[in-house]
Amino acid sequence: RRPDVLLRVRRAEGHEVSAWWMVGAFVGVSAAVVSLLSWVPGGA
Repeated sequence: RRPDVLLRVRRAEGHEVSAWWMVGAFVGVSAAVVSLLSWVPGGA
């Protein structure tokens, strides 16, 4: 529980957390799309 408390104390505002979540989601979605296109023959 220590790391969770540290993260909460450091990012009490929550703006940084939301920004990181958006960046992570964007990277994840982009990677998923690229992988799907690469697996589909002639998809691109």
